[in-house]
Amino acid sequence: MKRPQPAHRLALQFGPASQHIVDANASVAKKYPFDDRKDFDDADRGFLGALEPGVVRAAGGRVVWDNDSYAFLSGDAPSTVNPSLWRQSTLVAKQGLYEVVEGIYQVRGMDLSNITFIEGDTGVIVTDPLICTETAAAALGLYRHHRGDRPVVAVIYTHSHVDHFGGVFGVATHAEVDAGTIQIIAPEGLVEHAVAGNVYVGTLMSRRASYMYGAALERGPQGAVGAGLGQTTSPGEIGLIVPTLEITTTGEKHTIDGIEIEFQMAPGTEAPIEMHFYFPDYRALCMAENATHTLHNRLTLRGAIVRDPHVWSGYLTEAIETFGDRTDVAFASHHWPTWRSHRVIELLSTQRDLYGYLHDQTLRLLNQGCTGAEIAELITLPPALESAWNTHGYYGSGSHNVKAIYQRYRGWFDGNPARLWPHPPAELSRRYVEAIGGMDRIVELAQVAHDDADFRWAATLLDHAVFTDEKHSGARELYADTLEQLAYGSENGTWRNFFFPVPRSCGRGPSVLPR
Repeated sequence: MKRPQPAHRLALQFGPASQHIVDANASVAKKYPFDDRKDFDDADRGFLGALEPGVVRAAGGRVVWDNDSYAFLSGDAPSTVNPSLWRQSTLVAKQGLYEVVEGIYQVRGMDLSNITFIEGDTGVIVTDPLICTETAAAALGLYRHHRGDRPVVAVIYTHSHVDHFGGVFGVATHAEVDAGTIQIIAPEGLVEHAVAGNVYVGTLMSRRASYMYGAALERGPQGAVGAGLGQTTSPGEIGLIVPTLEITTTGEKHTIDGIEIEFQMAPGTEAPIEMHFYFPDYRALCMAENATHTLHNRLTLRGAIVRDPHVWSGYLTEAIETFGDRTDVAFASHHWPTWRSHRVIELLSTQRDLYGYLHDQTLRLLNQGCTGAEIAELITLPPALESAWNTHGYYGSGSHNVKAIYQRYRGWFDGNPARLWPHPPAELSRRYVEAIGGMDRIVELAQVAHDDADFRWAATLLDHAVFTDEKHSGARELYADTLEQLAYGSENGTWRNFFFPVPRSCGRGPSVLPR
């Protein structure tokens, strides 16, 4: 098959939201309790100071992080952004050093993830040193500016994703680890899974991640506003220091620099290798990435092994039973902490019930003969879950999570023999366009769908069109218009980023660039 080649940039500007999207976003603004400010209070609590300006550069001057580019996120949502996503992005874009409790501090808004500092007897334990050396070093500098020049005595990786270990050289060196002055603590098997996820399929994952996190998109109400879990990714130096202490068992306890830590293993959840841990001295619980303020991914859009929501739900139950009544604050590797025991239990319970519900209802419907795509249209959350802000699909969507759960149990084949051996995309598209009556006819039909606000159908028609003739200007312009409208209405940050017409490699079809 001849692979489609990138097309030329369309020298136009992004257009306004259609009246349909304006009305839909206005409906969202009326549906949810936007006057509930608890998350904003929590996100601001303990603020000690920000990096000013909020820009991190590599040694040669290249910008690897610019949180100031999100300064437009204030006030009411514009018509080109789903109000719920605007709210989430406003929260996630907050940048600075925050006190979780006296002795535990987080830098947030300095990368996709958070970095946490736990003060011990002589130094500081660093948890999840961000994606790259440069942002981790800047975060450590901000911490030391406010809390003093404490030496790093240990680094904890909560799990095997790069935004939780990649910046380790910003806080530690091989020489310090080899000398025994810094311990590297991680769940058993982290290195193997880090290699599998970032080397075996690293090229594809990196390319897709750039689309998923909107790295190439211009920041603004008509572009990138964030990815729901964090704003975007940092393109700096990535490294990994092999752990010197591997955690293997739930209930395992270690004392690091006078600080006791109790561990809970949680493999097969958000990552193949992951762990939670509890600090009795601080009555503080770190939930890694298994309980954040969003619906997470069962299958991330960048590609990964399908995650098990049933297991994930079970480990959240175990965390509640093990730590709930002795926890005053829970924090994670993304978003803001939750204080007070009853609110911690409420957060963990809601997240547990969310993943358990999606799992159980998907299985119920697939056993009734429904396909993944059909189930995704049928499942709605019960009111008790829908009313909680932390269940919204800012990062993982209910739609693609349900399809992932179906895939986990049933695979790619839905049992229909006509779909067992279809033509590949380019050949299939050529045949569809011919059957429909040619390029001009398919664009005409897509225009009708677009004007009727049936953007999903318009995108399907135009996908076939641009695979058939990527230089057809009418198809390209309307395709970009259509994807743009889908982006403007999306509550999911990663969907919004993917929808925006930016350069696409083969695998997404021909390139459709910003207009």
